[in-house]
Amino acid sequence: MKIINNQDVLLIDELKLALNQNSSIYIATNYFSIPSVFELLEKLDNLNSIKILIDNTDVEKDLRFSYDEKEIKSYHNLTQKFKADKVFQLIKDKVEIREGSVGGQKFILTETNAVTNYFMLVPHDLNLISLGIMSTEQPIFINSFEDTNNQYLSIFNNVWNSSKRDLKEIILKSITRSAQQYAPEQLYKFTLHNIFQNKTIDEISEQRLSRTGFKETEVWKMLFNFQKDAVLGAIDKIETFGGCIIADSVGLGKTFEALAVMKYYNLRNDRILVLCPKKLRENWLIYSLISDVRNILAKDRMNFDVLNHTDLSREKGTSGLINLETINWGNYDLVVIDESHNFRNNDPRKNTVSRYQRLMRDIIKTGVKTKVLMLSATPVNTRMNDIKNQIAFITEQNDTALSEFGISSIDQTLRKAQQKFNAWLKDNHNENTNRDSLVTTLNGDYFKILDLLTIARSRKHIEKYYDITDIGKFPERLKPIAKYSDFDTGKAFPQMDNVNNLLNALNLKFYSPLYFVRDDKKKSYEEKYDYITSTGSVFRQVEREDSLIHLMRVNLLKRLESSIHSFRLTLTSLWNQVEYLSDKIKTIHQNEYFDTDFDINEVEFDDDRLEDLIIGGKVKVLLQDLDLVKFKEYIEDDKKRLEELIAMASVVDPTRDAKLEDLKNLIIDKLENPINEGNKKVIVFSAFADTVLYLHEHLATWLLEEHHLYTALVTGGDVNKSNMPNCRLDLNSILIHFSPLSKKRNAIYPDEKNQIDILFCTDCISEGQNLQDCDYLVNYDIHWNPVRIIQRFGRIDRIGSINDKIQLVNFFPNLALDSYIDLIGRVKGRMQLLDTSATGDDNIIDETAHQNQDLEYRRKQLKQLQTQVLDLEDIEGGISITDLTFNDFKIDADRLSPAEREAFQLTPKGIFALTENNIEDGNKGVIFCLKDTHSAMDGDKLSNNIIYPFTLCYITAKGTVFIPSANPKRGLDYYKKLCLGHSELLPNLVAEFNQQTKSGRYMEGYKELLEVALQHCKGVSTEMGLNSLALPGISRLSNKSTVAPYELISYLIIK
Repeated sequence: MKIINNQDVLLIDELKLALNQNSSIYIATNYFSIPSVFELLEKLDNLNSIKILIDNTDVEKDLRFSYDEKEIKSYHNLTQKFKADKVFQLIKDKVEIREGSVGGQKFILTETNAVTNYFMLVPHDLNLISLGIMSTEQPIFINSFEDTNNQYLSIFNNVWNSSKRDLKEIILKSITRSAQQYAPEQLYKFTLHNIFQNKTIDEISEQRLSRTGFKETEVWKMLFNFQKDAVLGAIDKIETFGGCIIADSVGLGKTFEALAVMKYYNLRNDRILVLCPKKLRENWLIYSLISDVRNILAKDRMNFDVLNHTDLSREKGTSGLINLETINWGNYDLVVIDESHNFRNNDPRKNTVSRYQRLMRDIIKTGVKTKVLMLSATPVNTRMNDIKNQIAFITEQNDTALSEFGISSIDQTLRKAQQKFNAWLKDNHNENTNRDSLVTTLNGDYFKILDLLTIARSRKHIEKYYDITDIGKFPERLKPIAKYSDFDTGKAFPQMDNVNNLLNALNLKFYSPLYFVRDDKKKSYEEKYDYITSTGSVFRQVEREDSLIHLMRVNLLKRLESSIHSFRLTLTSLWNQVEYLSDKIKTIHQNEYFDTDFDINEVEFDDDRLEDLIIGGKVKVLLQDLDLVKFKEYIEDDKKRLEELIAMASVVDPTRDAKLEDLKNLIIDKLENPINEGNKKVIVFSAFADTVLYLHEHLATWLLEEHHLYTALVTGGDVNKSNMPNCRLDLNSILIHFSPLSKKRNAIYPDEKNQIDILFCTDCISEGQNLQDCDYLVNYDIHWNPVRIIQRFGRIDRIGSINDKIQLVNFFPNLALDSYIDLIGRVKGRMQLLDTSATGDDNIIDETAHQNQDLEYRRKQLKQLQTQVLDLEDIEGGISITDLTFNDFKIDADRLSPAEREAFQLTPKGIFALTENNIEDGNKGVIFCLKDTHSAMDGDKLSNNIIYPFTLCYITAKGTVFIPSANPKRGLDYYKKLCLGHSELLPNLVAEFNQQTKSGRYMEGYKELLEVALQHCKGVSTEMGLNSLALPGISRLSNKSTVAPYELISYLIIK
């Protein structure tokens, strides 16, 4: 007997010695691996007979015949396809394989010239370990001896002859999976299947929905495929976590997605409450009115209550038919919050319960367990912390609610993300600093939160990954028109920077009466108005008032930029306030209580006797507590300067208003040169009601008399107007007549032929309204936050639009943009952040630096707006939720057919495909999908990887890391883009690859790139050597490959 320990003596060497062209071999095993047979290929190919008995009843599904995990985990063999080809041919030509058991024994018999040698494999099978090619920590002992009586050979032959099942074709089919060439799209699906096979929403998509009859409802039938995906995802998240945020971009139909979710819960007899902005109440209410002709979902008999956000501030009265005094707030099973970003702040208020606190206290935490669905198109833009308070509705403010998913503290995760965002933003002036670098920088648990609780798709995503013929097209966005208007056609009014110098001379201290409180009274006022916030910082009212003065200066500039008319009105209002205070000071000494020493904390403000002694709104001050000499001096100085400014602005009447004249010319040009045949509609937005009132007043009659067009004005208040006959002046009636097709006017007013063509409006309709009948939108003034511009344009830039093209027009100040930004920056000055500790901003950057960051990313954003129509995810200096979640890929994985899933379960790891570089910024190289086989993550390279233990790494042909393992979302984005659409092999690439690598035999160049990826994932830097390999464009690494704890799932070769 001979002992083979596979250290000093290797089994493979003994077998080669025992075999020659006159030999036969008999193998009894549970399975054999492709690499092990390949290592014996030269010898086996010359044998007389090769017989293999397989003791395995599940051969069809045993992947070990093509892929042995014991080998792959520590042996990255990129020549797998080449070896599989050779082994396939050997088995096809020379090997016989049957099913049979030799009493649990595993052995190899070699017969040469009537001499039989026995090699015992137990407990191993035929693989690289048992052959001794792969070393192990512990020695493997294999007994070997001559079978002199042919005892084992007889046993083998008896089992062989009695076997009734030939396994050759089955095993050849299994090996084919390693030998075949895969198309790029197959590889993408296979990779997704591995990463997300336990993370898709499939478990809720069929069985649960079919039981409820949900898929038979009207609302489900009306949804596009991408909306159905959102609904399924939302229901899954609501059931799993208690809530979900749908953050699809503007114009993608979030309302209908929510209605479908609501119908699912209606079918479960759940009680539902919709909380929405008051201006959107009618949009929701219509779907609960079964008898309303506008309700296209009447057959679904939807049942839910609708309340306004503002109703949370009321204790009494009614909202519709709901009595707010008797409503059982805690009795709702599902709360749908439209425009949920309105609740992103939970500002503390002294002696007052905020809307946020009321919602949390009376609805979320009280009564039955409440599920939450939130809708918001607002991105995570400049504060990663924006979703903190929205998430709290889902978790009921339980900071550890997601601990089982690896989020030990939601608050700390969001705070850490904000700090990293601030640091990134600080460097965002660098051209090399981009969104990808931010995603790489951010902590993975932040991604995890977003991925668990949000669904976010962009217009680009829908256009790229869904069948647009099913959905309906988006209109083509024409290049924006940028208008730079003067103030005065007579050139008498000064330029903006000169006006700013005059505004800076205003002290505006009447906005800060606490500034003038005498020293002996300051303590009393601090006791009344200052307080400690929930974060421990001190809220000082005098500092708040100082900040209000800076805000007022910014507002004056914005009013001037909007219209000379609004600027003049604001100046007049300020003058009236100053005049009022001046008169009050003049007569104060006549009041009988002037000399009385009151304590502000004990004063009853509704005492009529003290009315003349008190100034201020919410913050009231006794005049006798002020330094009246100083106060009067400041007031009189402002009064004089305001009078001078008002006189200058009054010169510019409507006949000299250059900006108004530019708008008239734009409208004329649009009417004479329509961008869509017959479409005369125009929306004019302004941030200020005064501006749109002014525009309507001076353009409505002109448009009606000269162009026969009806106009309307909506401001969000009671000052709505229209000159269309029989048009009611409520918001919804005006919008119905402005956009009759999208609002389905024919169902309400079938005989009405007139319609409104020009709409002047404020941001009261910038969210939640479908006005896609219109094709031309004007921003008469530029909102400081470009997100608002995008939301406005979303009213007409909508899926399924009747218009082929749409036009955006932006008015800018007639001043170089950089100068304008700098001007705003100087005005803002050093405005104080009253409570930075709540936002994660504390101790990260100083106040001035924070101000500069704000100006810098606004500068980039506004420059973009001059030449581009932006999506939320395109905004410079910001980040959208769509950048951070994997919902798209989970849905792709969920769409795999049962047949594809079954095939992928039987497909070996380590397969590859060849594709062409179809991405502008792509690179030739390889994207590797790897799986960490350790129980814990190795180093911090994968610390922000929420698809762990999987990761993707894109290595260029030159051996550099193009997409790091820390950004698997971007890696999957590229993987998808490079693969989708290529459902067949690319023959030219296959031919080139086979020529370069001899059909996959010589893969050294790709092994070197894999080594770069492995070392990168381990956090080890590698250096490139100078020696070139046979494969063009790929260099050899100077260091030798080391065993890595990563399993190769797939790799995509980009040519």
